[in-house]
Amino acid sequence: MRNKNGRIQVGLALSGGVARGPVHVGVLSVLEQEGIPIDFVAGVSAGSLVGAAYCAGLPLPAMRELSANLGWRNVASLTLPRYGLVSFAKIETLLENWLGELDIRDLAIPFATVVTDLDRGEQVVLREGRLATAVRASCSVPGFVTPVELDGHCYCDGGVADNLPVDAVRQMGADFVIGVDLFVPHYSRRLGPLGAGSAAIQTLVRQSGGGFKEADCLIQPDISGHSYFNFSRKKSEQYMALGAAAAQKVIPALKAILKR
Repeated sequence: MRNKNGRIQVGLALSGGVARGPVHVGVLSVLEQEGIPIDFVAGVSAGSLVGAAYCAGLPLPAMRELSANLGWRNVASLTLPRYGLVSFAKIETLLENWLGELDIRDLAIPFATVVTDLDRGEQVVLREGRLATAVRASCSVPGFVTPVELDGHCYCDGGVADNLPVDAVRQMGADFVIGVDLFVPHYSRRLGPLGAGSAAIQTLVRQSGGGFKEADCLIQPDISGHSYFNFSRKKSEQYMALGAAAAQKVIPALKAILKR
């Protein structure tokens, strides 16, 4: 294992999860409080949004407040249904209001956002270019949200190809990768065929890329059955608390590994 200042290089992979994104803020709060170093971050969809803000140096108290106040009105607007029902162009404005106009290479902590190339049907790891546009592309669920065109390719939600980008973090140079998985499937039998279909889709997204099997330390908050679409302050605060609780459970093991 390579070392930096006498320790291994630690990477953080943040999965997609729509409105469950505040879970990541709760996890980051505990990792920072406990002094766990983060050398690299890669994110998908909601994980890309949170990861970008963190790597740009936005303080965690500010991230908590912004997460609690985030809603569909802040990120989505109706559009002509040619390629999607809504546009996430507002995400670009939102991020630049928070962070300024940044290139991915400008961030204080090395960061990558993962997208899916609809033309080629494969994962693409973006490590340079306009940050706000890259994050928007990673959040754009195909069929629902208009894809983002960059360099002649249509990019959409990274979760289609790789929902927990452990491989992207390793490519950046991480020796040890912490993964935060927000796509914990839930099968609601009372919903009949809709419940079965929903559980199947959740499983497909979670399995995409295989990252949840490859992380050296996997943080899985107890969020099975919780909404993917509820952006209320109460729910966001609950998600942050659940993320913090899940992170706290792995702290002793993480500290023991980093002391080696």
